[in-house]
Amino acid sequence: MTAQPRSSEPAVVKVALDARAYDIVIGRGVLASLGTRIKALRPGARAAIVTDQTVAQHHLAPAEVALKTADIDCTAIRVPPGEASKSYATFGAVCESIIDSRIERGDLVVALGGGVIGDLAGFAAACVRRGVDYVQVPTTLLAQVDSSVGGKTGIDSPHGKNLIGAFHQPILVVADTALLDTLPLREFRAGYAEVVKYGLLGEAAFFSWLEANWRDVFAGGAAREHAIAVCCRGKAGIVARDERETGERALLNLGHTFGHALEAAAGFSGRLLHGEAVALGTALAFDFSSQRRLIAAADAARVRAHLAGVGLPTHIKDVPGDMPGADRLMDLIAQDKKVKRGRLTFILVRGIGEAFVESDVDPAELQRFLADQLKR
Repeated sequence: MTAQPRSSEPAVVKVALDARAYDIVIGRGVLASLGTRIKALRPGARAAIVTDQTVAQHHLAPAEVALKTADIDCTAIRVPPGEASKSYATFGAVCESIIDSRIERGDLVVALGGGVIGDLAGFAAACVRRGVDYVQVPTTLLAQVDSSVGGKTGIDSPHGKNLIGAFHQPILVVADTALLDTLPLREFRAGYAEVVKYGLLGEAAFFSWLEANWRDVFAGGAAREHAIAVCCRGKAGIVARDERETGERALLNLGHTFGHALEAAAGFSGRLLHGEAVALGTALAFDFSSQRRLIAAADAARVRAHLAGVGLPTHIKDVPGDMPGADRLMDLIAQDKKVKRGRLTFILVRGIGEAFVESDVDPAELQRFLADQLKR
């Protein structure tokens, strides 16, 4: 985990899904190759670029140039930025715009943006004309290491996050690390929570490397590209073995059951970004594991210290504004997609790098834990 690539060539990670296999291309400046890579995969295809208004200001023009240089006709579809765009209304509008752009089944959609755009555009691609191809061009750290890979697409429901969606794999992911230079620090920091997750769930050595090198990851360069590549390799391997989350892939939800409930409690707003919720949820998962005597309290404290040192929230009180009580948080957790026949499922840990699925958490025990955490 300590060796970093020095080559100027992009890293290419393969997601091995037989006939639906695809590449994740990681490197500085790889957006310029978007058109030629798409043309090699789908000669003659047209494209609809789905993006948000903020991303469009920085990255839409170069993406269009990359496509047009390869003689790919394209249309841009802009939506408002933020989690609120993962709604029925925006989803319907995007689908209609794709159809209005005369995108046919042999054409494709390009998701140019962060996790919201990737989820929204991917779901629209899964549904329009009963499914068209799409390409992920993630513009945030969180999307580059997590949400752009693996084919999970969807929108939110008033009942909870990502409750309406489909598995629909992209045909290509182009992760240009230069695009992260325009990210506000808070957004980059939030994405870093997903980077840490890969060390905590299965690669203790990577977590140790991050403890020593996180400042270099934030600064950019070889350390950043190394971290992104490690995360993508980890996720690609899990997705190849468990595409539809019937087993091992559930481990990627470390921190997410708590996190999604807290996001919903905060109204899916700027009060708590998704990555911030994952960081807080991860700290809670380690605390809950410690309370159950699965790990030493020192391990939970070590994880919290790293997340807090980076500037991420680790206590519920860190979320601005009022948060609901334990009863309401329990209601939100009960809507989580991992609940099976009413049984609460969490990703817990037996140590750093040793996550596992706990499929029958006692609600009374969890409620007591949340009530205690709300006091801290």
